[in-house]
Amino acid sequence: MAEVVLKGVTKAFRKDIAVNDMTMEVPDGAFVVLLGPTGAGKTTTLRLISGLEKPDSGDILIAGRPVIGETPAQRNVAMVFQQYSLYPHMSVRDNLAFPLRSPILKTPEDEIARRVAEVAEVLRIPHKLDNKATELSGGEMQRVSIGRALVRSPNIYLMDEPLSSLDAKLRAELRVELKRIQADLGATLLYVTHDQIEAMTMATHVGVLDNGRLVQFGTPREIYENPVSLYVASRLGIPRINVLPAGLFGGAPAGASSIGLRPEHIAQGGGGKPASVTRIEHLGDQTRLHLTLEGHDIITLTDVHTTLKTGDTVAIEPKNPLWFDGSGARVA
Repeated sequence: MAEVVLKGVTKAFRKDIAVNDMTMEVPDGAFVVLLGPTGAGKTTTLRLISGLEKPDSGDILIAGRPVIGETPAQRNVAMVFQQYSLYPHMSVRDNLAFPLRSPILKTPEDEIARRVAEVAEVLRIPHKLDNKATELSGGEMQRVSIGRALVRSPNIYLMDEPLSSLDAKLRAELRVELKRIQADLGATLLYVTHDQIEAMTMATHVGVLDNGRLVQFGTPREIYENPVSLYVASRLGIPRINVLPAGLFGGAPAGASSIGLRPEHIAQGGGGKPASVTRIEHLGDQTRLHLTLEGHDIITLTDVHTTLKTGDTVAIEPKNPLWFDGSGARVA
């Protein structure tokens, strides 16, 4: 495994800047998730690291070695795509072995058999090795797709939204599996997604992208609790952060235009302002309370056994608020 470093990397497609002066370090053995909406530059960043695209400026280093002039094969990276990309006429065993049989690697057959068996155990599919790819479920096919990368022992694994085409149950299962696999292997992994749950549950580090720029990089907890901007604060958290006028509760610092309140950062009772209950969502492990306060919609959390009902009034006040100026930048 190896660290990957980007230094001032920029890539444009005609007039559209896909990656804008990006400087980032993917530590050795880390699980880094790049988070952002469509068009933020996530996939382009992966393609630049893999060698499928060449930057207009800047430098990329893998294990301390500049790789701009190297081919994808020379960089020794493995990429997993959203689609399974399996050979349907081949067995699972042959699909897993295929990368090792390339003329570049020239891996001996006994070594291929050993690595395929090891990866099948890691992925928990040894009983499927002799099945055709077309005989697998969606989750099993994605495991094999991931396995085709794992057999190679590359410097870094690059994953482009590999779980997005699966149903919710399979996504949840494979999130756990993928984190387990990465931890067991000590692998360096760069994973891109627009799914904040994947970022929060799997990553050791999260990089938030906005129009090709890396706007914040840190642990999931750092990003969630100490966002540098309203944009970053809105990328993590379910339900989303409540954004309200700065003067709604009073006590706003100079320069603040809005107050950001996570649902769990709204205290109920005491001397707070009266808000009206408009809807209650009972979700089993939590209850979401939809409120309106002076014309502003607010979502907070309440006791799972609450006796509140629509039309009731509850007093609320902020705790641990986040303040932002008119441009969305964080105000201390």
